[in-house]
Amino acid sequence: MKRYLVLILLLVTASFAFAAAPRDISSAEAKALLAKNRQVFLLDVRTPEEYRQAHLKGATLIPLADLDRRVGELPKNRTLLVYCAVGSRSRIAASSLARRGYKEVYNMSDGIVGWYRNGFPLER
Repeated sequence: MKRYLVLILLLVTASFAFAAAPRDISSAEAKALLAKNRQVFLLDVRTPEEYRQAHLKGATLIPLADLDRRVGELPKNRTLLVYCAVGSRSRIAASSLARRGYKEVYNMSDGIVGWYRNGFPLER
């Protein structure tokens, strides 16, 4: 009986670990996702200064430092695509959101730099 209890506990813990993982995608994959699904919520976690320099059209700015305080502003029922400059801050944010129960979270792993290098449009 004890062995089965331990097995069940391990399976439950593992299922939470897999459920709490965002998916890394490239900027090219992100562009395709945005074209396919107009309901994607685009989250920029850079600083206000970086956002003013350039951002993706339709993005909402919530700097990583403010995310815990402002997480209630994010829709639970939509796909989230998170980006920063090169993918490191957005990975932290996307992982945090997935742990909080957001179901479909993507991290743009090459960030706005990758987006720009691919020649994709930016808002200024």
